[in-house]
Amino acid sequence: MKNTLFGSIYLALAASIWGGMYVVVKVVVAVIPPLELVWLRYAVALLSLLILSLFTRQSWKVHKRDLLLIAAIGLIGNTVSIVTKLSTAQMGAIITASTPAFMVVFARLMLKERLTLKKGISTGLATIGVLLIVGNGDLNMSSQLGGLSLLAAALTWALMSVLMKRVPGHYSPLVVTTYSICVAFVILTPFTAGPLREIPLSQLARPEIWGGLLYLGVISTACAFMLWNRGLQLLNAASGGLFFFFQPLSGTLLGWLLLGETIGGTFWIGAALIVSGVVLVMKEK
Repeated sequence: MKNTLFGSIYLALAASIWGGMYVVVKVVVAVIPPLELVWLRYAVALLSLLILSLFTRQSWKVHKRDLLLIAAIGLIGNTVSIVTKLSTAQMGAIITASTPAFMVVFARLMLKERLTLKKGISTGLATIGVLLIVGNGDLNMSSQLGGLSLLAAALTWALMSVLMKRVPGHYSPLVVTTYSICVAFVILTPFTAGPLREIPLSQLARPEIWGGLLYLGVISTACAFMLWNRGLQLLNAASGGLFFFFQPLSGTLLGWLLLGETIGGTFWIGAALIVSGVVLVMKEK
């Protein structure tokens, strides 16, 4: 029960932090293009993770077999999935609606986790809740990367989360997160080095821009990924995926509170369904 409680808290916090990215990205992306923003986000995250590792004296020794697994997590989750999410916020919410369902499938195929009726009901309730929240906005499936990219993002994030369950529990979430983000940083560097030079330094010096970069790098990447990775170590993958639904919930709520965006009555119905689904799966033994 203790693992369930702490795992739930870690996953809910991580997803809520990612939901807050919607507000920050909306400001920062006006100056820094999306792909370059991902690269800068990882640069800031790596610096903060390395500083934290010095204070906590982490052991960086990883078995060769596990290192390949962590590298796959960095490629699939931190690179492919994140890059294919470079779309509108409403489209991103569709990714959120489908990711936990894919996690249930991958958990069954790769981890042999038992699919129970309660898990199915919980996922269904929360998915309906997200779709009700998304229904408040204008959903244009033809814009930017399109439906295939959404499917790829949902599949790769679900696969990454399930692969995290294959990483031995004796590795620190700080070490796993640092290695996986480092993989993504190295892969993205050749594609962003040139365009980054075209961004005026005067624009980067604006408080809302560098403050947004700090939030994206330190809070939503370094901290949130460590919370997510640790939470997945404490819960089974299928149940953990439900907490991903907190992302559109917190993002829409913060958009209403901070940006003055309107939300309808369906938002509160959707929020209640998401919470109901999460509470139901938390009570499962």
